[in-house]
Amino acid sequence: MAAVATCGTGAGSTGSMVAAGGKNNVTSFQRRGPRASGSDSSYSRLVSIAGTRPSVRNGQLLVSTGLPALDQLLGGGLAVGTVLLIEEDKYNIYSSLLFKYFLAEGIINGHTLLVASAKEDPADILQELPAPLLDDNVKKDFDEDACNHKTAESNIKMKIAWRYQLLPKMEAGPVSSSRFGHYYDTSKKMPQELIEASKWHGFFSPEKSSSTLNIEPCSLTHGYIKLLQFIQNIIYEEGFDGSNPQKKQKNILRIGIQNLGSPLWGDDICCTENGNSHSLTKFLYVLRGLLRTSLSACMITMPTHLIQNKAIISRVTNLSDTVVGLESFIGSERETNPLYKDYHGLIHIRQIPRLNNLIYDVSDVKDLAFKLKKKLFTIERLHLPPDLSDTVSRSSKQDLAEPSKLLGPGCGVMAGGKKHLDF
Repeated sequence: MAAVATCGTGAGSTGSMVAAGGKNNVTSFQRRGPRASGSDSSYSRLVSIAGTRPSVRNGQLLVSTGLPALDQLLGGGLAVGTVLLIEEDKYNIYSSLLFKYFLAEGIINGHTLLVASAKEDPADILQELPAPLLDDNVKKDFDEDACNHKTAESNIKMKIAWRYQLLPKMEAGPVSSSRFGHYYDTSKKMPQELIEASKWHGFFSPEKSSSTLNIEPCSLTHGYIKLLQFIQNIIYEEGFDGSNPQKKQKNILRIGIQNLGSPLWGDDICCTENGNSHSLTKFLYVLRGLLRTSLSACMITMPTHLIQNKAIISRVTNLSDTVVGLESFIGSERETNPLYKDYHGLIHIRQIPRLNNLIYDVSDVKDLAFKLKKKLFTIERLHLPPDLSDTVSRSSKQDLAEPSKLLGPGCGVMAGGKKHLDF
């Protein structure tokens, strides 16, 4: 969290270092000789790309996921050349919303979009993108939400245990200096003129796949082969790869693939426990190779809850760079549990990439929940409300505590598996 808070100042200080180098002032970050000018020029070219910024950790170029709170959890944003896997919630409500945020962020920043789906026509998906919010409107919405809970919080603030008050808070609202992405109004659609002015490519599997094709020896389904060819052509023809520089100003290719692995793509991993997983894993392997050598970033949504074979899920996770899981409360016991009345589901940061290494990072924040307000989708720390009633019996407290065990290890203060609320 600290790295994100200093992201704005870190980028600014780095920019001042480069500026100082132009005045022949030698610093510890600058090499002597002709190689220094080459590195500075390549650095400036990367920073000049709209909607990007370098990571304060390793200098990797980042783009926003479209949700500033998620950028914060991922260490500043989504690294260019990587794959973000979204594990869909049961009814595919909130995962599709994150998918639209990712595409909307690309339109606002002028990035080129590549939208692939086997369920919806990409043109119809773009018509459902949320409208961007101005900074003044964002602050107003957050202030109104804060005022609604101000009275209730003031009544119980002195009664909450001190350890909850000392927990670090997430930046749910707008941050002036370090804000990277934009905020969007889910109750409104993006203006048509913005969509028409954007550059995008659509891949609708029922239209692109041909039933006359024969089965290929590489065991890839028709839809996967066509999609890989489509992505490869866009990357090479429009100059998103390093070997064929773009003629105009450099830009980012945002690739969004919806419901990958579902039967709509011709895959059977969700239908049988011993389904053929080679098609999906080979697709991800080739896709990641294309991304590594291009100015592109990819978000994939996948119905992992339908995959019965855990080994396949493990392989898919290993072939993805960043993995985020969404667990909705719809249809579960927590939907009616008063402990979770302020939230709509849990969010799990399963994997964060450590680029150029064989291992990955695991987020140290386990107790995360999300809720969809009237206009905004927010991610917050899961704070179970304290029981301030003097009349609640011990047995009723135990009944309320039982569903909280479903949070799993490391989720909040209830991870110890105790039978009562230990406040």
